[in-house]
Amino acid sequence: MGSDMKHGTITLVTGGARSGKSSYALESARLRRKKVFLATATPCDDEMKTRIAAHRRERGKEFLTIEEPLDPARVLHTLPEGIDLVIVDCLTVWLGNLMHKYGVETEAFPEIAGFLGAIKVSTVDLIIVTNEVGMGIVPDNEAGRHFRDIAGRLNATIAGIADNVILMVSGLPVILKGGEK
Repeated sequence: MGSDMKHGTITLVTGGARSGKSSYALESARLRRKKVFLATATPCDDEMKTRIAAHRRERGKEFLTIEEPLDPARVLHTLPEGIDLVIVDCLTVWLGNLMHKYGVETEAFPEIAGFLGAIKVSTVDLIIVTNEVGMGIVPDNEAGRHFRDIAGRLNATIAGIADNVILMVSGLPVILKGGEK
């Protein structure tokens, strides 16, 4: 890899449920011309179908939407020409998909290693949305605690790689690392 290779900026947007993470990511991307929304959610029930439809309406037609519930690295490696920004929304939904596929007791998912590798070499800017799941009540079951632990480690790993880390609290961005775009 030559030193003239452009690397994209990585921004991690984290926070609790309904804290404004996705809205912040969308607003941060508004001025970009060619952008992708990489959606990890699957319409597994009526509530998720409603949420997915609401998110589609919120982002409008400004984004090329690519739905990939299991292998976002594949998408990052095969982006259409000219894309300059990708929003990945969201890591914790993706992790839930992986746990559903492989089983809740699984510790290592090959897709996670692939994703970490893909974001490190990405030439487009990335905004990665995730839930902060470690600040609430400790789950009352082993599967829930396992999910929380894996999500926490994944978030910490990506925060370490990221140029910017934003914590959303009650709809307000708190800069943890880097600065606003």
